[in-house]
Amino acid sequence: MIVQGKIPATVVYQDADVIAINDAYPRAPFHVLVMPKKHVPKLSELEDPVLSGTLLQAARKVARDVGKTQSYRLVINTGEGSGQSVQHLHLHVLAGRSFEWPPG
Repeated sequence: MIVQGKIPATVVYQDADVIAINDAYPRAPFHVLVMPKKHVPKLSELEDPVLSGTLLQAARKVARDVGKTQSYRLVINTGEGSGQSVQHLHLHVLAGRSFEWPPG
């Protein structure tokens, strides 16, 4: 729904294949979601290697555009057991605070 513009969101980047928006419930000072415009429910269903690379490059670009080139975290939740609550593949790009390992 976000990709089609039916749910309001602050778009920070987009191209022909991906869109990146500010997360509505940020978990870090910088928290952006990068998602394909084409519907892919979750990472385990992404079979397009070009789109895979495009998503990673978009995540890199949004981090770089705000000066977060040295330290950021990418998170992809796949399936309900991992915390995926929206059934459309998206990468979380988080920065602006320290992160611990292992994550919660």
